[in-house]
Parts: sequence; C-alpha cells; structure tokens
Amino acid sequence: MRVLVIGSGAREHALLLALRRDPSVTSLMCAPGNAGTAEIAEQHDVDAASSDDVVALVRELAPDLVVIGPEVPLVLGVADAVRKIGVPCFGPSAAAAQIEGSKAFAKDVMAAAGVRTAHAEIVDTPANLDAALDRFGPTWVVKDDRLAGGKGVVVSSDRAIARDHAAELLEKGHPVLLESFLDGPEVSLFCLVDGEDVVALLPAQDHKRVGDNDSGPNTGGMGAYTPLPWLPDGMVTQIVDEVVKPVAREMVARGCPFSGLLYAGLAIGANGPAVVEFNCRFGDPETQVVLEMLETPLAGLLYATATGALGDAGPLTWKDGSAVTVVVAAENYPGTPRTGDVITGAEIDGVLHAGTTRRSDGALVSAGGRVLSIIGHGADLASARADAYRKVDQIHLAGSHYRTDIGRAAAEGQISIPS
Repeated sequence: MRVLVIGSGAREHALLLALRRDPSVTSLMCAPGNAGTAEIAEQHDVDAASSDDVVALVRELAPDLVVIGPEVPLVLGVADAVRKIGVPCFGPSAAAAQIEGSKAFAKDVMAAAGVRTAHAEIVDTPANLDAALDRFGPTWVVKDDRLAGGKGVVVSSDRAIARDHAAELLEKGHPVLLESFLDGPEVSLFCLVDGEDVVALLPAQDHKRVGDNDSGPNTGGMGAYTPLPWLPDGMVTQIVDEVVKPVAREMVARGCPFSGLLYAGLAIGANGPAVVEFNCRFGDPETQVVLEMLETPLAGLLYATATGALGDAGPLTWKDGSAVTVVVAAENYPGTPRTGDVITGAEIDGVLHAGTTRRSDGALVSAGGRVLSIIGHGADLASARADAYRKVDQIHLAGSHYRTDIGRAAAEGQISIPS
C-alpha cells in the first residue's frame, strides 16, 4: 500500500512511524513534512489547506490511501476533494469536521444526542458580554468558537481575565463560547469512526498549560501519557456508549456521517464523563503516545475506516507498559516563538519532529513553537517518564523549555475522580 500523509507536525511524524511498521505499506510519502518526516518518507511540497494543490499532488503520486492530519484542511473540505477523484481518504468531510470547526455546532449535536457537556452560551456582540459573564462563574471558561490551535481557551477564576479574553476575541470578529466549568480529571479518547461503527484506542491525558503544575497559559499541548492508571475499568466502554456512539448516530441522522478519527476530550466527574470538546483528527501530543503503544497494523485500520470496512476490524492489540511524551518548545512559546536556532542531540530513537527544518548546510534548526516531541516507554508510568526525560536531557536548543511533570501526578497516585 502506498500512503500519503498530509501535514507537518509531530502527529504526522508519529503516524508515519506507525505506518512504517505495517507490513502492508510499500511506500510512504509526506507533504509538506518536516526535517524528521524527511528521514522516513518521500517529501513533497504542498499547501495542505488547498484542495486544488492537494488533489494535484494526489493525482501525481497515485497513493492507495491519503491520511489528512491537521484540522484546517479537514474543515476546508480537502478530504472531500480527495474522495471526489476516487482515492480513499482518512479524514471527515467538511460537514462532519464542523464537530471541531464550530463549537456551537458540536454543542447542538450533543444536545440532540443527549450527551453530557458543560452548559454553554454563545456571545457574538460586545454589548451582551457582561450580562452573559454574570450568568457564569465562579470559574469562567471562555473559548473561541472557531479553530484556534488549542490556544483559544481561557479558564480562570478571575472575571477580569475572562472578560479581557472574550473582548479580544469579539474585537477580532470571533464569536465567543462561555461554558460552565466541568470538574474532574480530563481524558482524551481517540476513536476510529465510520458512520455508526466505532473502535476506541487507548485513553490518554494531555497537559495543556505551558508550565509545571498546570501554570501559565494554554498551549497546543506540552506532553501526554497513556494508559491512565487512575481511570476505572469500564470507563472507556462507558464513554463509547454514552458519548461517541450517540454523537456518531446523530451525525448520520443529520446527513453528515463522520468518517475518520473522532477525538473526545472529556472531564470525568462524580456523575461520569462529560464532554469538554471534540476534535475531528488525531490530537497532538496524545497521538505520539497512543501510536507508540499500538501493535495492530495502522494502515489497515485507516484504510478500513476510509473504505467503509471498519465494522470488520477485530480487537486491537497493544504493547505492555506505558508511554510518555514530552514537548520541547522554542523560547517564548506559546507567544511568538524564536526560530532558526540549531538543535543538537536529536538523532536518537524516540524523537519526533514538529517545528524543525534543515539549513542548506545540513544543520537541524527550529522552525516553530513546539519543536520536538520526545517519547519514553517503560514497564510502568514512572519508568516511561524516566526514559523520556533521559532523552530530553540529551537534546540542546538555545532558549527552549519543557515541562518536568508530564505524567508525574498519575505516577504518584495523585489523580482521583470526584465522588
């Protein structure tokens, strides 16, 4: 099987590594890619958000399967354009991708499907903002209704901070979603979905804030781990039955069936799981740890999803132990990152590239905010953490920073579900 992966981040690097382990894969291609994906796949330049450019590349390369990684091309309908020329594509239609592209759409789907989520209210004009804020609190959750790369959310017990964020979004012409705060630890559950067929992957937990102990602003994700030692047996089945399957059925009923990877971000509270958000694609950095643990050949699963055969997939198999990924970020991230700095020590196993490129002299340099994602594996979470941070210590990037506590609270038994 010839597979073309569209995207340029650590998620796409992780996908390519997992696809390379599938014996059915004969050729790997990536567009536009990065310095890490260039080591394992043919690189091709493309504007991933342009249907015309992606279709032209697909016609040229004639892959058997196209896998679209990022959310922006999915929301813009690139998967539709690829399918229109008869090539199997892993990724939802533009209509189905609105589950991530519009938080208001996602809330409407959940309400119709009877899925638990936070109470929410859309504010689309500054004149209504203060009255709406008064209906929430004492912890305010303010979200950009549009795609924001994981950085459009503010959660604060300070009303002024919440108001400033909402006002800034409204000034840009972006509708604001205000939500009630959901208690309980968060879980990311990836599910392969094709219509009403659902296959769950391992649950993971992301670390969104930039600093240790969940301090500082939200980011696209600073690290993740899987599995979750604190998650009760049967919770994944409960999430699938109470959240994912009802949403999948509702989207079929609306005439926009979902086909691809449906990511449910949930809070596990005293009353069970409640949805924080949905994404329409593999999430970064959870993809890195989930695919590190997957033993079932990935290409076959993605192809089955893309061709309507997911219902025939058997039980998935997984490695023993745990996986942890730690993101090494550039100076000033999640603000405007410093780029162009030389990276050394990254030529070791378990290093996935995101914001990297090669200079003309061959030097590896930073080219984005989240630069590298380092994966550790071990018999348990503590040993996986030790493996990941041992690798991080070998890497040098001037001004870079990373969290030192990825997975630590879970490894030390500090996470529990409210009763």
